[in-house]
Amino acid sequence: MVKQETGRRLRLLHVEDSALDHELLLAHFRRSGLDVQVQRVETEAEFLQALNQNWDAIISDYNLPGFSGMIALDLVKASGVAVPFILVSGEIGEDTAVEAMRSGASDYLLKNNLKRLVPALLHAVQANESQLARLRTDLELRQSQQRLRELAQYLQTSVESERAAIAREIHDDVGGSLTALKFDLAWIARHSDSDEVLSRVSVALETVTHAIEASQRVMHNLRPAILEQGLVAALQWMANRFERRTGVVCHFSPQQERVELPTGVPLVAYRTAQEALTNVSKHARASMVRMDLAASAGVLTLEIRDNGVGLTPDDLVKVRSFGIRGLHERASTVGGWVDLTSGKDGTTLILSIPLHASGAHAGIIGTVGDLEDDPTGWGEP
Repeated sequence: MVKQETGRRLRLLHVEDSALDHELLLAHFRRSGLDVQVQRVETEAEFLQALNQNWDAIISDYNLPGFSGMIALDLVKASGVAVPFILVSGEIGEDTAVEAMRSGASDYLLKNNLKRLVPALLHAVQANESQLARLRTDLELRQSQQRLRELAQYLQTSVESERAAIAREIHDDVGGSLTALKFDLAWIARHSDSDEVLSRVSVALETVTHAIEASQRVMHNLRPAILEQGLVAALQWMANRFERRTGVVCHFSPQQERVELPTGVPLVAYRTAQEALTNVSKHARASMVRMDLAASAGVLTLEIRDNGVGLTPDDLVKVRSFGIRGLHERASTVGGWVDLTSGKDGTTLILSIPLHASGAHAGIIGTVGDLEDDPTGWGEP
C-alpha cells in the first residue's frame, strides 16, 4: 500500500470518455488506500467549466472524441493554474510523450500499466506543493525586501529632514545669538578706553568669530546651502575644499553646466560625492581624485575615481559596511543605483539616476525644488 503523505483528501479531475477506464482508475486508488475525490469530464466544455475549481491534480486520457489530452494541457497552461497534469493513454509514442513533458505535463502512463499511477500522482502533487511553497516564500521575501527598501528610504528622508531642522535651529538661534554677541563686543570695544578691557574684547571677538565659523561649517554639513547655486557649483566647491583640506588633487569635470533634474536628485548626488571623498581621505591613501558629472540619454551619471590603494573583495561585501550600503539605499530613493569597483589602480564609484523616473518635479541642475518637505528648500544661512 502506498502511503499518502499529503495528509488530506486529494481532489482529482479525470478527463476520460470511457466509464470503464474511469472505474479502473478508481479501483487503483481504492487498492492503494488513497483518499481521493474524483470528478470525470468528457468534453472540452465540461473541462473548462471544471477548471474553475481547485484541483490537486488532473489526469487526462490522450485521445477523446473531439478533444485530446494535449488540448487540455494547453488549456491548463493558458489558464495560469498551477496544477499537476498526468497523461494516461492506451497508445502513446515516445515522441508524443516527450512533447507532452516539454509542454508541461508532470508524467505520462499507459492504461495497460497503471502500477505507477499512485506513486506518480503523489510525486506530482508533492512536487507541485513544494513549488508553490517556494513561490510563496519568494513572494514573501520580495515583499519583505520591498518593505525594507521603503523603510530605508523613509529613514534617509527623515535623516535629511532632521538635518535641515537642526540647521535651521543653528541658523536662527545659535547663529543669531553669536552675531548679536559679536555686535555687542564690537560696541564695547568702540566705547572703552581700558587696555585691559580692549584686550579681553579682542580675545572674545576672536572666540565668537571662530564659533560663528564653526556654526556655519556645521550648518553646511547638515544641509548644504551651496546646492541652491546648482549641483555643478556645489560639486566644484566640494572638490576645491577637499583639495585644500587634504592636499589630494581633486579634478571636477562637468559635461554640462545646467540640465533639468527632478527634485531630490541634486541632494542624493551631493551626499554620494561627500561620502566618496570622505572615504578617499580616510582609507584610500590617494594622491588624485577625479569627479565627472554628465546627463545624457535621460540618465544622470556621477563618476568618482581615485588612484589609491583600492578595496579588497572582503571590504566590498563585509556585513558592517554601512557606508557602502547607505550609498545604495540613498540612490534607490530616487530610482538610481551605485556601481563600485576597486583594484590595485584605485577605486571607482559610479552613481546612475534615470531622470525620467526620479521624481515628478524638475528643476535646473541642483536647483531647489518647491516641495515643502524638500530638506534643501529653505533660505541661505
